[in-house]
Amino acid sequence: MPNVTTNLAGADEFVLQSALSAYSDEAYTSAKKLSGTAIVGGNPQITTTTETFIGQMRWFKPLNPNINIASLTDDTDGTTTSYNTDYLRYIKTVRTHGAQTVNMQEVVSQQDGLAKIGRDFGETQAQDEHNAILSVLKGVALSEALNGAGAGSGSTGLGGQTFDNDPADQRYGFYVDLGADAPVAAAAAATQGAARAEAFLRAFGMAFKDYEPEYAYLITTPEVFASLRSANLVDQDRVVDGSVSFNTIFQGKFRILQTRASQGMSGAELTKLNTGVGVDVVGTKTSFIVLPGAVAMANLNVPVPTEIDRKASSYQGGGHTAIWRRWGYVLAPAGYDWIGSEEAFPSDAEYRYAVEASTPKAFTAVASGTLANTTGTWQRKAASALSLGILPVFHS
Repeated sequence: MPNVTTNLAGADEFVLQSALSAYSDEAYTSAKKLSGTAIVGGNPQITTTTETFIGQMRWFKPLNPNINIASLTDDTDGTTTSYNTDYLRYIKTVRTHGAQTVNMQEVVSQQDGLAKIGRDFGETQAQDEHNAILSVLKGVALSEALNGAGAGSGSTGLGGQTFDNDPADQRYGFYVDLGADAPVAAAAAATQGAARAEAFLRAFGMAFKDYEPEYAYLITTPEVFASLRSANLVDQDRVVDGSVSFNTIFQGKFRILQTRASQGMSGAELTKLNTGVGVDVVGTKTSFIVLPGAVAMANLNVPVPTEIDRKASSYQGGGHTAIWRRWGYVLAPAGYDWIGSEEAFPSDAEYRYAVEASTPKAFTAVASGTLANTTGTWQRKAASALSLGILPVFHS
């Protein structure tokens, strides 16, 4: 007897055979996830029990001391040193996932449709968290690109990081643009070995200067990783971090996180960005160099995280059953203030919105021009770029 698919409403997703065997689960092959990696950490200043959609972190700024020279003859009072505090906001979000099944389908299919949904709730939540983290990275990239390519609240952007720029000058975006260059150069007589991937090392040095960390995570595509492998730059020994084993390059300097998920801006977004009066972003692809714990994450206590709803009278008394899963979290990139909407839980798209004249909107919906009144929804709040942990590297 050939395989047949039921045409019963509520049970048409099952394939029946003359001799029924147990169903197996096809493996998930979605993009490798960023959730659960060491780029995500905690922050004890995040409080998830606050009222409203947002919370605040406060800190003391570094001192700018006034040093006096003591005198035996001048009785003028010495100048005292003052201190300042600052704060930034973070935003909560709540996500839900549900499914329903017709109760009587099990008579026909011999399978409990909700069992599959229930088994995969963990995968669903992990995928959602990955999508949100990637959106936060892309939102930070847009915000910093606007600093360098736009008008930055009236101050013309001066491009990305260099070895010489002042880390406190926000006219320089916290990114490095390799332009038309690929991150791994083609082999040539003058370009051999580690020199072929010098661009990543230079980008790291430009961004963090004399505060360069011991190591970082390099989030990149299989295409770039293949270039690193073909250049024989992937270290033979892997680094084990917790329960995760990483490929590394440059003797562990960069721990590789591969994902085929799109990390860059769209062509329309790049075109819009480069209407600004600052320095254009030329690289059309993006990799991220991220420090450990650069994105703080805290889970919310969501009321009734799992709920089952039954309605006995539906389907002519056969009834149906629905199951819903709810979860929530705070994502806060280090050093950034949330200036998007504070009146609703943000979607992944809103994590990478722009804010034009105090109005959050998709970046492609921003009016063309100098971008003088446009910022990202994540606004840099740290006094120095050296306090940040997410470095976009634009390349071709």
